Amino acid sequence: MSESTTARTYNQNHVPRPYTRGRRRVSIYVSWSYPAEAGRNPAELDNRFSTMTEVRRVAWPAYEEPRWSDPLQFQQGIAGSLELFFLAWVPFQSYAEEITGHAVPVYQRIDQAGFRTLLDDRVLADTDTLFVFGLDHMITGQDAEPEEISALRQFLQREGTCLVLGPHHDVGASDDLTVREVEHRHHGDPLVPRQQRFARYVRGLMRGLGVPVENRYGLRPAVREPNKIAPLSAARDLDTRGWLEGVTTFNFHQHLPHYALTTDDPDAIRVLARQPIDTSRPHPFTEDGNAEFNSFLWMPPGDDRAGDVLLADSTIFSSLFGGDESLRNFWKNVVSK
Repeated sequence: MSESTTARTYNQNHVPRPYTRGRRRVSIYVSWSYPAEAGRNPAELDNRFSTMTEVRRVAWPAYEEPRWSDPLQFQQGIAGSLELFFLAWVPFQSYAEEITGHAVPVYQRIDQAGFRTLLDDRVLADTDTLFVFGLDHMITGQDAEPEEISALRQFLQREGTCLVLGPHHDVGASDDLTVREVEHRHHGDPLVPRQQRFARYVRGLMRGLGVPVENRYGLRPAVREPNKIAPLSAARDLDTRGWLEGVTTFNFHQHLPHYALTTDDPDAIRVLARQPIDTSRPHPFTEDGNAEFNSFLWMPPGDDRAGDVLLADSTIFSSLFGGDESLRNFWKNVVSK
């Protein structure tokens, strides 16, 4: 990750961005409570992020430089691994700012200092494209308030708005421990516990907004060569807005959610891309005959909703998991259309 060319800021109020015709204002909302995630007991095996020490052990020697390994320079607990998320979003933020001419703020539902930010006009008034990254563990109790759902409905009534929902994976939902072990061996990431269930907050938003989707599993995508993800199966005839123009692949990540449809209405939502699964590793989903999972979905404007709703995993916007021209094309499409 490259060093920023400007000084980092924290502990200040957002400065609203003026509307500029043809220049979208992009915002990121992270649905976690930072204190609840950072304060999890590392002795608990499930439903927590890794500590930085665990990351260093598994990724050795990638994080053995003093800037990562020295406890006087970088936090070695769970808070350290949370900071990796912020650092990894910087390339996407910088690229979006280059495209749009507007800085990209990152809001947290509850931040490091305990300040709670609801999704209301403070976030939405100067936003045209909103990313909601569903990175809250379900056990932390982050529930979408009725007022937030109402505010998002009003936001989506505004012409030209776009809501990008990124509910994270749901690993180990079964009560059967043998099934959890099969799921773990399928994705193969030692940093992910046998149960790691995310996105209580975004699930609530989807119910409230009538988005007929549920995030399930954590599936390992097929690769064409080491760490090079297999091409998407794209439904380009359904992609009338060109979200996938110039896009053939996203980036490789070991455990990606399947965005399962909860409706039989073919007009309610469009599955624009499916990702081939690594079928060499057993999983209940593939044992049911599935070879691909839903990775990118679109709800075009309709009824009283003038804005678009997209579903894409937050790892697609993170530099932790690589990227290429295809991925940058996707970033450009999402922040400029």
